[in-house]
Amino acid sequence: MGLTKNSTGNSLLNNDILVKNNFDYKIAIAGNPNVGKSTIFRNASTYSEIGHGKTVENASGIFSYHNKNFLLVDIPGTYSIMSNSEEEEIARDFLCFGDSQATLVIVDATCLERNLNLVYQILEITNNVIVCVNLLDEAKKKGININLKLLSKILGVPVVGTVARKKKSLNNLISVMYKVCSGTIKCSPNPVKYNDDIEKVVSKLLP
Repeated sequence: MGLTKNSTGNSLLNNDILVKNNFDYKIAIAGNPNVGKSTIFRNASTYSEIGHGKTVENASGIFSYHNKNFLLVDIPGTYSIMSNSEEEEIARDFLCFGDSQATLVIVDATCLERNLNLVYQILEITNNVIVCVNLLDEAKKKGININLKLLSKILGVPVVGTVARKKKSLNNLISVMYKVCSGTIKCSPNPVKYNDDIEKVVSKLLP
């Protein structure tokens, strides 16, 4: 299936939620399956509705913060956006053409290295990325400590820690989403450096 703006973007949203609710900012929520992505979506949204994009359900929800309305779009969970499955294709297309002001990538603190693969893929197609390290409570039980500040420095984007099922832990996340969308926080992703042969080919393709 081809990658075209006419077949992607807002067409993946349920039209009713766009008509019934005016929003100032749109945020895509991405992440691997089973990282608590949908829990964060539900706990952050005061109103949510399930729409149908192609054959995969997409959830959309609204919340307000500092007199601004945010539309959250919970795109299908995926391990990659290399478009090897329908879920990956829908996730990739929305990230490329959904006109979101920011992308929130949820990762699992207990298996961070595996989840960062998707983070780096998304950082290569959009700058305004917020990384949410979820399941910090489970990581603590396993003796895993995540240095969120260092991770933010390495990636060049904001990193926030959460425990999805505890709504209060989302307060800082919502604040950061507002600051990124409003421009108070500037995201400057650190580019991924490949070996020299790949970098030479990339430099030819960039123009």
